[in-house]
Amino acid sequence: MKENDRLLRYRALLPVVFTLAWPTMLEELMQTAVQYIDTAMVGRLGTDAVAAVGSTTTVNWLVGTTVYAFGIGFLAYISQALGAGERERARRASAQSVLMVLLTGVLFTILTSALSAYVPAWMQVDEALRPMAARYFLILYLPMLPRTASVIFGTVLRAAGDTKTPMRVGVGVNVLNVLLNLLLIYPTRTVSLLGWEFTLWGAGLGVSGAAMASAISFTFGGAAITVALLRHPLISPRGYSIRPDRTVLRPFMRVALPNMAQRFTTSLGYVVFASMINALGDVSTAAHTVANTVESAFYIPGYGMQAAAATLTGNAIGSGDHRRRKDLAVLISALEIVMMLVTGGLLFAFAPQMVRLFSRDPRVIGLGSTVLRMVACSEPVYGVCIVVEGMLQGAGRTRAPFVFNVIGMWGVRILGTFLFTRFWGGGLVAAWGCMIAHNILLCVLFVCYYRRLERTAFNGKDSHLSGVL
Repeated sequence: MKENDRLLRYRALLPVVFTLAWPTMLEELMQTAVQYIDTAMVGRLGTDAVAAVGSTTTVNWLVGTTVYAFGIGFLAYISQALGAGERERARRASAQSVLMVLLTGVLFTILTSALSAYVPAWMQVDEALRPMAARYFLILYLPMLPRTASVIFGTVLRAAGDTKTPMRVGVGVNVLNVLLNLLLIYPTRTVSLLGWEFTLWGAGLGVSGAAMASAISFTFGGAAITVALLRHPLISPRGYSIRPDRTVLRPFMRVALPNMAQRFTTSLGYVVFASMINALGDVSTAAHTVANTVESAFYIPGYGMQAAAATLTGNAIGSGDHRRRKDLAVLISALEIVMMLVTGGLLFAFAPQMVRLFSRDPRVIGLGSTVLRMVACSEPVYGVCIVVEGMLQGAGRTRAPFVFNVIGMWGVRILGTFLFTRFWGGGLVAAWGCMIAHNILLCVLFVCYYRRLERTAFNGKDSHLSGVL
């Protein structure tokens, strides 16, 4: 009888989970599709162009994930406030997100502009490619204010259970990016479509054109998501002051700062990891860039479920409904494992065909296919890690994940890659092996930590809002 009750609860939760998850999945799918198109378009310019663009990708992650940490602080605060029925508190937090966007956006615009000329050298990019890579990086980060608005305001909307608006904005951004790529990357040319030939104007700006297309699209996205937040009936900050509010910012910082430290240190690890791979030569850099691009599509179910897990866990904790929180943990984890088994199998089976979409170099195809098939076997493990991290974000538990990520990134991935590539004659395959070992360790640590919380903090031995509110 109890088993039947549990199954009925799971069945009732399924529509709720997918209502929140599918827009995020579609948004991720669109972003990945555009990333595929971008890489393929730049790939037509040659291996050097792909290497120049890909060489600064991990620095992009460093900046982007650091900004996203502020969004996680608001997600935990707002989702728990709404779960507790405290709408005014949630709207005050939304107003504070406006302040955070202004401060963070301006700061990162100054930093990225000032450092753009030095980033390719730090990443050990080939000297001949450094000017191209520096221009790409500078143009990409000039619209840092609207990019920050997209990240933080999008997370605020998701915290309120609105995943469709960020999805719609994301689709618009990606479609605009593709159209502008067609016009800005290539010169004027004759195009054949369904037997009909016509002349298509083009600026012929190459890699710089790709960066300009992205920059314009980011600006559009930031403006659109800002308007959407201001008009939102539940979470709009209109009428509330953006002056610093300690009652919001103190608990917000307790969640955001550890998450920011985690994302900064792990992203910095990605930078070091990529610089070691860049030192292996253009073929390894291109194969690594293409493999990362291909792999990102197969994480879509994971990040969709993570968004649902974070919001619903926060709501359940805010309302004090711990049975619902437990049911969500079991259901989302099970769904995640099944989906990642499917995507991992597809990645393993079609790795060579996927790599050929972005490169015609047989050396890149061979090396990229090998590392993709390696990582395909660990997809379910990484999926569990993503979902558990989402649940911890919704609960406002970000300190332990910070420690775990530092240990995994620097103690396993970076140290292992350094030893294998510098002393033991390993190449890209050995580096990706260290990356997989890092992901497995993270999964074990996250699951053990969450199970410990089940026995302590989530069973009434801690505050019902996990110290966030």
